[in-house]
Amino acid sequence: MTEAVASISGGSGPSGHGASPGSAVSSPATAAPLPEPLPAEAFDSHCHLDMIERPPGQVVADAAAVGITRMITVGCDLPSSRWAAACAAEHEPVYAAVAIHPNETAAAAALPGGAAAVLAEIAALAALPQVRAVGETGLDYYRDTSDPAVQRDWFRGHIAIAKQAGKPLMIHDREAHEDVLRLLDEEGAPEQVVFHCFSGDEVMAKRCADAGYVMSFAGNVTFANAQPLRDAAAAAPADLILVETDAPFLTPVPHRGKPNSPAMVAHTLRCIAEVKQLDVAELCAAIAATGERVFGPWQA
Repeated sequence: MTEAVASISGGSGPSGHGASPGSAVSSPATAAPLPEPLPAEAFDSHCHLDMIERPPGQVVADAAAVGITRMITVGCDLPSSRWAAACAAEHEPVYAAVAIHPNETAAAAALPGGAAAVLAEIAALAALPQVRAVGETGLDYYRDTSDPAVQRDWFRGHIAIAKQAGKPLMIHDREAHEDVLRLLDEEGAPEQVVFHCFSGDEVMAKRCADAGYVMSFAGNVTFANAQPLRDAAAAAPADLILVETDAPFLTPVPHRGKPNSPAMVAHTLRCIAEVKQLDVAELCAAIAATGERVFGPWQA
């Protein structure tokens, strides 16, 4: 534990997800039943443990019971990034990602010291061994909480931090595919890039694959109206696919509408295995290998 890491007794969440900082949106009383255990180990590449209304240890135990043995909890502002780093330091199966979410960039710029001071702290957190990615950062043109030009400046800053730290870049891309790809080309992408909650179609998936970018699919790939996402998953090479929950959001079918948790990523993984006509254990192995390649040896 360093001075850059805060206590995990409380948390904050991204307003871009529809939750205000400090709020928890998952309740034990409404939690979905655990899925059938997977035939092999896998992991959740993106969740927000600070926004789940249960202690991280309980969430980790539930995930382990179904074969999800590791997870990455993701920051969206300074408080939640500090929290993520602290949680990862205290819980061996948990790793962290740190950044300023694009919808939080205007608010972060107004903090003392402005963007320079905030990004300097993100860089300090990114250097910690339990922090395995810089994210979630990127562009969100769906919401108007931050001007697109401001978002682009912050995205450039996060790209630089990821390259400096030698950590993957975890991208939030909502209705901004062209600008995200353009900025990666202009700035020079880090060695590893992950599109969190991949939202593109089959064409976008092929463009990402050509660039070597990893696509992480969330629970919305299971929704009835998500055929374009399933087509994208079918087109994506198995070695460029990850799965995530974005918990407590985007709970997969058959529990859509209930609070999400890392254990539920088993449903998403099975959906993608079916789409790709792969054995579930085979996809688990591919995802585990991709996770180690992208985020580094888990026990390092």
